[in-house]
Formats: sequence, C-alpha cells, structure tokens
Amino acid sequence: MVLKLYYDLMSQPSRVLYILLKTMKYDFEPKYVNLRKAEHYSEDFTKVNRMQRVPVIDHNGFILTESIAILKYLSRENVIAESLYSKESKLQARIEEFLEWQHIGLRLHCAMYFRVVHMDPILTGRKSDEKTIQGYKRRMMMALDDFDTKWLGRGTAFIVGETPTVADLVAACELEQPRMAGFEPKDHFPNIAAWWPKVRDHFAPHYEDAHVILNKIINKMDRAANSKL
Repeated sequence: MVLKLYYDLMSQPSRVLYILLKTMKYDFEPKYVNLRKAEHYSEDFTKVNRMQRVPVIDHNGFILTESIAILKYLSRENVIAESLYSKESKLQARIEEFLEWQHIGLRLHCAMYFRVVHMDPILTGRKSDEKTIQGYKRRMMMALDDFDTKWLGRGTAFIVGETPTVADLVAACELEQPRMAGFEPKDHFPNIAAWWPKVRDHFAPHYEDAHVILNKIINKMDRAANSKL
C-alpha cells in the first residue's frame, strides 16, 4: 500500500505525522506543500484537499484530511505502534481525551500567539499592537498553565502514563510554535521543562530533523536580538 504524506514542516500536525512515520520506519512518499508560497491554495492541491490545508494522506487512493482523524486511521491500520497509540480501550480513551482537548485547549492559543506576534507582521508589514499581543499572550499562558498542571502535574512521566504516546508528540510539536514568536514555554512552566526533553529524546533523531527549519528561524531571531544589545 502506497502512503503519500502532503505536508509542510512549518505546520505542527505535519511535523507530528512526519516524525511518527519516520519513527515507525514506514515507507511513505513525501509530498511537500510550501505554505509560505501558498501552494496549499493551488488548483492541484485543492483537488487533494478541498479545505486547502496540510497535512493530508493518500493511502493507496484513500484520501484523508484532519490530523487527528489521520492518527486514528493509521493506528487502526497498524502503521503506528501500539506502544504509541494503545488499542486497549481505556488507555486509548485517555489518549483521545487529550487529543480532543488540545485542539481548543492548547493548539488554538499557541498558534494564535505565534500568528499575531510572528506571522501577521510578515504578511501585513505592520507589527501587531501591544494590547492585542498581550491579550493573546494571556490566553496562551492560561492554556499552558492548564497543560502544565492538569495534564503533566499528575505524578506521571508523560501525559497518560509512564511511557510516551502520540498525545505527547502532538503536545510537544504545538509547544514549539510560540518559540518562533520569542516565547519559551519551558522557562515558565516546570512540568513542561521536565517533560519536553524526554519527548524529544524518545523520538530522536526524527524530532530534531522535523524541527531544523523552525530552529534555524529561532536562532536567526536570537542573533538579531543579541546584536541589538
């Protein structure tokens, strides 16, 4: 069965699927869609996904959009190891409990802060006003505090137990996004600081490979900021 992955590594859920498939040593065909060049709005890609978003998979002609639906499908197809996406009913429910929460509970706020601080000035040529930035930052901080205390602060090493699952990878990739807006979650939340390196290490080297471009952007921003000191 041929699996095509339409992705851009600037997209958090794209990184999740890329890392998982690499970790599983699953032979897939990468189909890069350059979001910065608006290739997701092209006629060709719109034929693949009418919603004009990544990631998308084409599994031997079966096209599926929406990252969580893709994760569930790949688990049922035995592409994702059971150690990362349990088939035991209650443990699977715990994983999916987090996956349901994170859309609005975590992803929305981290992504919007990144957009207002980093992306909007690039797209519009104007810096967002400070009041708007602080509003989005406040909501992101509340979301990160919920994640730090209510998901990680429960006495287990990972989100749903003592071993990492897809829930941890999804969360980790989301937390990378505000780093491009100059915000480091690990500097503000102790449980995140303790948990994050363990997720990165578990999915090494593919985790770092998927974040090469993101880290180059962050390093460039750091150098620019230091040059102004």
